[in-house]
Amino acid sequence: MDGLLRWTSFLWMVHFAPCTLGMVVSERTDGSCPPLSVEDHMFSDVLDRPLDITGFDLTEKFLLRKGTITEDLPSFRLGSGSLIKPTEAIFPNGISSEYSLVTIFRVRRTTKKDRWYLWQVFNESGDSQVSVVVDGDKKVVEFSFRGLQNILRYTFKSRDLHALFDRQWHKLGLSVQSNIVSIYMDCKLIERRLTGEKDSVDPSGRTLTLITTRLEDGRSVDIELRKILIYCDPYMAEMENCCELLGPKCEAEKTFNGTSPPLVTARLPETLSLPTSQSIDRCHCPAEKGDAGVPGVAGVPGIKGEKGDKGELGSDGKMGINGEKGDVGVPGAPELTADKECLKGDQGPPGDKGEKVIHKLFHFIKVSHYLLFLLL
Repeated sequence: MDGLLRWTSFLWMVHFAPCTLGMVVSERTDGSCPPLSVEDHMFSDVLDRPLDITGFDLTEKFLLRKGTITEDLPSFRLGSGSLIKPTEAIFPNGISSEYSLVTIFRVRRTTKKDRWYLWQVFNESGDSQVSVVVDGDKKVVEFSFRGLQNILRYTFKSRDLHALFDRQWHKLGLSVQSNIVSIYMDCKLIERRLTGEKDSVDPSGRTLTLITTRLEDGRSVDIELRKILIYCDPYMAEMENCCELLGPKCEAEKTFNGTSPPLVTARLPETLSLPTSQSIDRCHCPAEKGDAGVPGVAGVPGIKGEKGDKGELGSDGKMGINGEKGDVGVPGAPELTADKECLKGDQGPPGDKGEKVIHKLFHFIKVSHYLLFLLL
């Protein structure tokens, strides 16, 4: 299948690429690496002098269109065609022999097990000069380039790379030095390898560069891509922070130092795994107002309060309205009768001689009342 892709690329060059002279990977020369416009907050450390950032933005070089913005950071639409261009259109004066490749992407459900080229450069014969392969089935990353006699391939198999295929956003970085290649993921050094000596590259002829292309059929792989940069400095892969993975407004809490990144000596084992935590803990993200929370649960009843002081005497109330007429009362109890066994009183003294009949009648009534009173 690699041969099919190679011949497809070769035929594309013969029929469509203009006859130009192009350098693929060469020693850095004056003007070979143009200034690269990047945000300062992408870097954790700032030197005591301005960073001279040069390189290439491959999303611009390949004229990728931004897809539908579903998040604060938009991704690029890759389409279904082949993303292949003449090398001279991408690197007009070639690139330095030492460089960094940094990209942010996430695989999709349908492509998380695909094997595809993240980046590849062909020479005029259709042979690969340099390539980076992402293998979702084996969960590895491969880096290869042309040595003195043949292609040298280095496979990074660390288990830390497995997260690269979990369908989340990740940053992948590759630092290429003269005899060392280092791979970073999410701002952590995953593995470092010693490499053999690189062969010189013939700058003449028609050459091609491609990105995000499947090995199976040469078509663009279905991934979401945020950026793919090539810096003309092997230390930039280490200096970039991962704050942009947390949010578009997150920036690094910068520190200043007056030294350049340390040189790595050649006295290293053939395989060296050095995972180290880095800048993701030093990111500052401005707080934003969130959505209203759900109502809280009802609180428990409070304790009984103490008895309060006696209140002041209130003012006189207003006179109420007249009430309605009441119902008829119940009948009263029958009156008592005299006791028949009461003793007979003594005979009273003789009365005075009445003068007239009417006076006697009045006296009689009075005496009757008195006796009645005694009986009661």
